[in-house]
Amino acid sequence: MAIELIGPHPFERDAAGRQKTRIGTVFPFRRALVTLPGIHSTQRLGFVERLNERRLASGQPPLTAAEEEEEFARSVDLIFEADHILIRPDPEHMELAFQADELLEELASKRDIKFLFVMDRKVRDAIKAHGESWRISPLPQSREDMCRLIAGSKVAIYEFPIYYYNRFTGSRYVTCQEFSGLESADDRGLARQLQEIAVSGIRRNRAGHPEIDFFAADPARFGAASFQQIDFLGLAPAELRECFHRLRDRFRDAVGPDFRRDDLQVEVWRNRMLSALLSQRDQTITEDVLRDLSPEFFMQVEWLPGGWFEEGEFILDPLYDEADRRPQDERLQQVCDPLVMGFIFNLIREYGVLDYVNIGRIVGSLSKERPLIRGRRGVYIAEFKVQGVRQPLVRYIRFQKWGIRERLDEGKPLLQAILESEEYTDYVLDRRLGVQQLGMHLPQGLSLRRTRERYTGANREFHGQLIPVIYLERDYLNGLATDKIPLSKYLKPGYADRLAWLLGQAAAANLIAGRAQEGTKQVLFDDGDEVIMENPVSGLPDRLVVSDPSGAFADYQRSLLEAAEAYARPVNVRASNTPDPRAFAENYLAALKAVFLHVQGDYRKHRRAYDTLFKHCNYDPAGSFAFRWECVLRRLDQTDVDTLVAAIHWHIAVLGAAGQDQAEGKAAR
Repeated sequence: MAIELIGPHPFERDAAGRQKTRIGTVFPFRRALVTLPGIHSTQRLGFVERLNERRLASGQPPLTAAEEEEEFARSVDLIFEADHILIRPDPEHMELAFQADELLEELASKRDIKFLFVMDRKVRDAIKAHGESWRISPLPQSREDMCRLIAGSKVAIYEFPIYYYNRFTGSRYVTCQEFSGLESADDRGLARQLQEIAVSGIRRNRAGHPEIDFFAADPARFGAASFQQIDFLGLAPAELRECFHRLRDRFRDAVGPDFRRDDLQVEVWRNRMLSALLSQRDQTITEDVLRDLSPEFFMQVEWLPGGWFEEGEFILDPLYDEADRRPQDERLQQVCDPLVMGFIFNLIREYGVLDYVNIGRIVGSLSKERPLIRGRRGVYIAEFKVQGVRQPLVRYIRFQKWGIRERLDEGKPLLQAILESEEYTDYVLDRRLGVQQLGMHLPQGLSLRRTRERYTGANREFHGQLIPVIYLERDYLNGLATDKIPLSKYLKPGYADRLAWLLGQAAAANLIAGRAQEGTKQVLFDDGDEVIMENPVSGLPDRLVVSDPSGAFADYQRSLLEAAEAYARPVNVRASNTPDPRAFAENYLAALKAVFLHVQGDYRKHRRAYDTLFKHCNYDPAGSFAFRWECVLRRLDQTDVDTLVAAIHWHIAVLGAAGQDQAEGKAAR
């Protein structure tokens, strides 16, 4: 039986291009969707009245009060965006939300139906267990997204679209400016709008939230009570205008000066409105929260369709069938990422039966300052739960930068592309071993994986051919990137001192390994790959892990003194953040010197072990890893640590003069 649609289609527009309806109520057990104007409670009441009319027409008695309440309880609230249907689930009855979702898929594509309550753990866990994290409506990530959300939240009930709608709680906010703007309405329209506010202002929805609220107003001075005991529809035009002016002035007096005008460019107004539109329990939500600070990286995760498990068997999401039927739909093709299946199959092969798996794609660069260069930059996250294991696992997936695809794009034959790709894989793994030998701390649990992709690049000879693609998979780091630590952390007693020491230690290993941008020799350090792990008890920095050692051994011939200014930068950029910049600088340099001396001493003590570590590898002065390793060790052995530290010391702003004196004294000796 087809779904019964009572009202306009969720995406239907009027002659002016506006959506005809912004809310709906779905009754899964009745296979009905109500989209008539009003609020959710009036839609539910209207549907029950319709049921009773049908029952009476067929000779049945009307529903009892208990039966009506059951119908209300078995309904689900919806919000309609320009191109999405948003389900507002009851966290205690997620099965009802899933039933509503299944019914709505008869009206719209699954990709256009999302779930609200991203901040509710019960909702997140239930949707993750279905392998559908991609269907949770995300919070805005950028300032542009925030402004778009606010502007797009304007709705009407029956009259003018003067309300900002909170999709989570169902409350509608009237601002001082929108209310004052009713001055331009004709007398009849003004009366109807004021009456609407009076009637709906005292109502609460089934979650207990007010249907209408007054943005940023002191409730003791202005609120729904201000509209009671007034028959706006019965007032003469002059009386109506006089009453409206009194209400307008009271509203204006009840809000602060920052909230009398709606201005998306004013941060205090924008943040307050975001809090009103996205908060579920009077939470304060500011841009720092909305930016979705990842534990490992300051990034955005775009969750992708995958599938789910039934009795241990993996069921592919049918959205992929839709993508096969609609190859010209670019948006659908992007959402149905074919690489996701390879990731999931490899996880099943390694871990066996899974309860669920969700794959997300990282959008944007992980480093805000690193220049864009050629090569592959695909990064993904896999979150999954192994059957019988209590806690879910999170794995980080990163493609090899130079693979077969990139070499085919250069016009190389397939065999040559395969061999060069394998050689580069060995280089990457040797590089990882090399930096660990030099004291760099890397994530554990690294695995080399392969999947396949269909080649669609510039080399027409191999177009459409399935080719191997290599990626590295490792444990996810639950920490903070050093270049994105919030200012509040630095103010915590002991935090800056500990951070300075860990940064100095990491700087030494980074410096020795010559980690830099290939070609430009720009130093890569403290720009997104270094992750601080905090002690769970004290909250202080506990250790520093380098998430990705890319660029190591790129600068293998220059004197380390040439990098001194770059290694002063981590101290200089934090001068205004740290309580004692000079102490921070001294701790940083002391740690750098201590680790450099330790690695240098270890090499001199076990010279043969270091020198022969990569003797089995190809040796080529043109730049093979074995040659680079030899150069780096020679430079380590020949570097005078006091001169190096003095050079960095000189470039640190709070220590510059002293550093110069020390360097000159060293030269004189």
